[in-house]
Amino acid sequence: MSEIPPAVSVRHLSKVFKGNLVTGPFMAVKDVSFEVKVGEVYGLIGPNGSGKSTTMKVILGLLAPTKGDSSIFGKSSTDVTSRRDVGFLPENPYFYKHLTGLETLLFYGRLSGLSGANLKERAQAMLKLTGLESAADRRVGGYSKGMLQRLGLAQALVHDPRLLVLDEPTAGVDPAGSRKIRDLILEMKQRGLTVLVTSHLLEQMQEVCDRVGIMAHGKMVREGHLDALTAVENQTEITLENASEALLAQIEQLVKDSGGDTRLVSSGKPRNTLERLFLDATEDKS
Repeated sequence: MSEIPPAVSVRHLSKVFKGNLVTGPFMAVKDVSFEVKVGEVYGLIGPNGSGKSTTMKVILGLLAPTKGDSSIFGKSSTDVTSRRDVGFLPENPYFYKHLTGLETLLFYGRLSGLSGANLKERAQAMLKLTGLESAADRRVGGYSKGMLQRLGLAQALVHDPRLLVLDEPTAGVDPAGSRKIRDLILEMKQRGLTVLVTSHLLEQMQEVCDRVGIMAHGKMVREGHLDALTAVENQTEITLENASEALLAQIEQLVKDSGGDTRLVSSGKPRNTLERLFLDATEDKS
């Protein structure tokens, strides 16, 4: 039985831009390698100028690599047919403002080769999935930033791709809208789609990603499963509910009496996230 190729494979990728007479050549990506397995959510993170957007463009075939190569489901990124299985949401998607949400999806669906009843069914299904059914007949020019991002996600999914590539999908979106997009990514994972996502919202990436690659100065500096990367190896966390002051004092004394290198690093109430606090405070409870 032949081995199933990874959804995305990047091997020893380097990209050099020619620059100008003043700055000279600039190496944006330096010998980067990683794989995205079928069915997982992979996060590519890093500061501005780290090379993650350039890497994403090479994977999508929008830029040619200087060295190395990349592939999608075993097909080279330079092969146009490799993009048939890809849905892409750029950081700032542009839509024709005079079209409605439904007309926009019908337009992009036709570009992807869909037609007839199948096209209409997919467009309606994606509007429902992204929560835009009630705005289907509104002109896109009146959509909010969050609605535009969800419409962008709908157009990326309309042709039923196997790989979803998202570049800063929650950029400029308020916390409630950001949470909706996060939930959609998790739903795509449950449906078996592979997702490659870049974002500067690290807390949100931690909620959705199986594995991450951290880029800096054009290089991959850390890469692996999220649990392994975020674990503090020499510390153990215990969470107690309804613990009395007497019990806490006994635990502290037990640690002191144990000897060795064991020590109590901290104790206190667990903290909620600011995002969760905001959503709880602004949720409509009527």
